[in-house]
Amino acid sequence: MDYNKLTVQEQIEKVSEHGYAIKHIKNPCLKVQLVAVQQYGLSIKYINNPCLEVQLAAVKKNGYAIQYIENPCKEVQLAAVKKHGPVIRYIENPCLEVQLASVKQNGFAIEYIDNPCLEVQLSAVKEYGFAIKHIDNPCLEVQLAAVKQNGNTIQHIKDPSLEVQLASVKRDGLAIYYIKRPCLEVQLVAVQQNGCSIRHIENPCLEVQLAAVMSNGYAIEYIENPCLEVQLESVKLYSQFIQCINHPCLEAQIYIIKKDIKYIKYIDNPHPSILNYINSGNERLLYERELRCRYCGQYYVEGEKCCYSI
Repeated sequence: MDYNKLTVQEQIEKVSEHGYAIKHIKNPCLKVQLVAVQQYGLSIKYINNPCLEVQLAAVKKNGYAIQYIENPCKEVQLAAVKKHGPVIRYIENPCLEVQLASVKQNGFAIEYIDNPCLEVQLSAVKEYGFAIKHIDNPCLEVQLAAVKQNGNTIQHIKDPSLEVQLASVKRDGLAIYYIKRPCLEVQLVAVQQNGCSIRHIENPCLEVQLAAVMSNGYAIEYIENPCLEVQLESVKLYSQFIQCINHPCLEAQIYIIKKDIKYIKYIDNPHPSILNYINSGNERLLYERELRCRYCGQYYVEGEKCCYSI
């Protein structure tokens, strides 16, 4: 098909379906050019000397179209980076305004900026904390801005200060995983933000254990041989957490059974004194008690039979 023999309206219909079809048209009119780049921004590569209106339409559709524009003006540059920040890589010596617009759209765009100033660095990490990995020797202010946006960015900070460590775990307690030998203060802040972050703390002290289970009773699953005090704090928060404790102490068992007799289903091998407690003084409890079959793992009512235990 010879696109050049088509009427303008027919050409418009063709490029409105596939913008790159403009490559088959010699000297397309402005209207055809605009429809083409609005459908497919990168089709500007097939247009000789596109005017400002076409350039803007192209980069607003696809920021990467700027790579096919020779010496784009500041207006086009801004439109392009506001659409796709990383296209700043195709702009030679971008001004501060363009740099800021770029990193505000996508913090990672700072990777393509040579020697970014403090203002640009801060804008980048505030948009996306992990942009700090592309900043050489970031100052304290930038480090803090990064970890406040995403606590886990501390993994890209060499020898973070106590202030940075605290800001990191305040944002995300699990970020303590990336901190070597965290002090007690950092440990406490981490587990207070997320009790389960105790899984990343080696040999946590009693104070940290208690703070963790008070924040999230489920954290007891990550504590090896928790003491009586820690077990009780966990089950007081949520009785079902006793199932996360290997060999729960008698006091913890008694606490949840007194709270609700049916919680016995969460105790593997309940203590004999618990069974005595259940049976004493109230015969009805004997038949409401749920037990767990040691063979199939299913719960069943006392007095009934279950699978191989028949």
